Amino acid sequence: MSARERTGRDVTWYEGIVLGLLQGATEFLPVSSSGHLVMGQTLLGLEVPGMSFEVALHVATLVSVVVVYRVRIGVLLAGVGRRDREQMRYAGLLVLASVPAAIAGIGFGDFFASLFDSAAVTGVALLVTGCVVWSARGALARGPAGKPGIGTALLMGLAQAAAIVPGISRSGATVVAALWRGVDAREAAAFAFLMSVPAVAGAALLKVPELVAGQGGGGVAAEAAGASAAVSVAVLGAAAAVACVTGVAAIRAFRAMLASRSLHRFAPYLWGVGAAFLWLVSGR
Repeated sequence: MSARERTGRDVTWYEGIVLGLLQGATEFLPVSSSGHLVMGQTLLGLEVPGMSFEVALHVATLVSVVVVYRVRIGVLLAGVGRRDREQMRYAGLLVLASVPAAIAGIGFGDFFASLFDSAAVTGVALLVTGCVVWSARGALARGPAGKPGIGTALLMGLAQAAAIVPGISRSGATVVAALWRGVDAREAAAFAFLMSVPAVAGAALLKVPELVAGQGGGGVAAEAAGASAAVSVAVLGAAAAVACVTGVAAIRAFRAMLASRSLHRFAPYLWGVGAAFLWLVSGR
């Protein structure tokens, strides 16, 4: 049952803003946005209202990365344009890191989609993410740090592919993987967020055919076969704007916690919500 079918009304400003806040915060903090979405749907009976809404929020968080790393992206694009060896190498590593998630999403999309129907998978994955994030404490205490290389790019790419599983944090998994490979914390964060750009953009593009087919030319407020809640253009824009602004704040908070070596403090939260969620769904 969709949000509109359940309530008999369109998505409100309040609901759109709350969903935008949730997406912007959990997309970049190491707590898993997909995991929190599944928990919300399961425990509160919520449903993400329509394909256009989902695509808009993902594009909004992509813009967050561009805003925070606009100088870095500008230098990278300029360097690639003039065939600067260092920037060409960095761009190549970003492409390499994107391959595992692309293979997983295109080749095993149905399998990963089926995982979203299992509340238990999300609960266990949140516990696993907690362990991964906790290990950042040891990784940050290691010796001199360097920059990403081919091995690190591949490992981070595999971590990003694993994060398709609901409950596995993309930012947490990729950054911690880089830290254990001896990459400087600031460089690890930059690479992790920049490599998310093609992943998020690719995922959004893959949903465009479904969005167009579902809307049937009726615009973002149209319903797809009577299954999606209607979202006005104004509410959609407001939710996307909130997600973008919140995403910028979340990225900066994440980087600050890395700098202060306090990223592991998210682990108790993940263990707590993961265990509580498993306990609650086991009784249903």
